[in-house]
Amino acid sequence: MDPEEIQASGNPVELLRAKGGDYTENFPVVPNEQTNWIDEQRAVTETVSLANLSHHMTSLRVTGPDARDLLYDLSANDFSTFDVGRAKQLVMCSPEGYIIGDGPMLRLGDEEYYGPGVLSANWVQYNLETGDYDATVETEPRTSAHEGDPENFVFQVQGPNAPEVLDAVTDADLDEIGFYHFAEIDMAGVDTIALGHGMSTEAGFEFIGPYEQVDQVRDAIVEAGEEYGLKRLGSKASHALSVKLGWVPPGVPPIYETEAMADYREWLDADSREATYSIDGSYVAEDVSEYYMTPAELGYRKLIDTSEDHDYVGKEALVEQAEDPDRTLVSLAWDPEDVVDVYASRFRDGESHKFMELPRIGWGRANYDEVRKDGAFVGLSHSRAYQYDMETVVSLCSIDVDYADPGTEVTVHWGDPDSPNPKVEDHEMTEIAATVGEVPYSPDRRRDE
Repeated sequence: MDPEEIQASGNPVELLRAKGGDYTENFPVVPNEQTNWIDEQRAVTETVSLANLSHHMTSLRVTGPDARDLLYDLSANDFSTFDVGRAKQLVMCSPEGYIIGDGPMLRLGDEEYYGPGVLSANWVQYNLETGDYDATVETEPRTSAHEGDPENFVFQVQGPNAPEVLDAVTDADLDEIGFYHFAEIDMAGVDTIALGHGMSTEAGFEFIGPYEQVDQVRDAIVEAGEEYGLKRLGSKASHALSVKLGWVPPGVPPIYETEAMADYREWLDADSREATYSIDGSYVAEDVSEYYMTPAELGYRKLIDTSEDHDYVGKEALVEQAEDPDRTLVSLAWDPEDVVDVYASRFRDGESHKFMELPRIGWGRANYDEVRKDGAFVGLSHSRAYQYDMETVVSLCSIDVDYADPGTEVTVHWGDPDSPNPKVEDHEMTEIAATVGEVPYSPDRRRDE
């Protein structure tokens, strides 16, 4: 069903709540587990991990004389330091200031930009086609959406032992590559881009190279990592990394019930990312717009360019958000005993609670759980996942700024009331105590290397 059909239904919320999703649909090449997701997740914080992100993301390449102008007009970021050799986490929004998508974009040349995992690729393509730009946009959907191999492999090597492993596969001085900077290096005999980035707070890098030589690079990393406890990550462990990092996928696209996005909604098709999201969780709103997210509540407040000389889509609303945000992003550590009780409810008489998938809810389902303080609604919990180093479930939460101080005690409402999704069983709602923490919840060691 394409977005226009969802809009025409008269009840977008009900349709989005009825849809499901799982790991296998979106990670068709990377198995759920290479060994087991617990040991794999443990390796991220204790030894070293290799994550293969080559298959589940849409890549975007923008070239031509007006490539910069196209991205500049759509992005809320400051471009004054966006030089060749730099990367930025581009944030793109609707005219009303709701986030459409984000992702790292590398400036490869004066007229060439490349994003190995950009959630706003359709928005960029649409604005090229409807605007007046001398540029070319090439998108490559995730592997599950097309036949054949991707253009590039994308590997992430992270963990306390990552420096030793990487020293064995490249002579390049990775210490010279700063955070969100990149350089072309020789890695196991293959020309590879080394990017100071990763989907965990642990030391390491992201590596991008030609997929034709994926086996050569992967095998070299695995061999070098044997003595350092390297684990290859399956899709389950890999998918849980974003919670540790503090990144929330944008969720429900802000295209419904708004004339400002009507043309874009009609342009999209049924296979688009925007059309395949579904809603999961205890928060059930009557208006679909209540699921839309702003950059400020996703932790991107500092990325919003408020300078007078940069005009971009949604600027007026975004500047207001940056100056006086209603919500901000925090982490929530869920009470272990309350989490255990969710499972214990299945081994006693009476109603059981909604089954809690571990380590995380399936990909493609936007998670919205109500968060309350003394009975009052104060925020929304997203992206719940078990975190080995915390020994409990952790989620990310867009919370009212008055309740954002670390240590604040709140309550997560767990369940999915009267869900139309056939993948959600009948269950009884429950409450789980949680404690507010910083984002990310652990020190970001990527910046220390």
